[in-house]
Amino acid sequence: MSTVLIIVIIVAVVLAIVGGLNTALNWLLWVALIVGVIALIAFLMRVISGRRSN
Repeated sequence: MSTVLIIVIIVAVVLAIVGGLNTALNWLLWVALIVGVIALIAFLMRVISGRRSN
């Protein structure tokens, strides 16, 4: 009975770690997407203003 309990605890810990990593990766994906959009907007503004001044 204790062997089954240990296996269940190990599986629960592994699932908790994987779930935490999944959440962290999802958060990092959103941050990267937002930073990418901001960089794209800044690049487009630089190109448009550069063409306007020339």
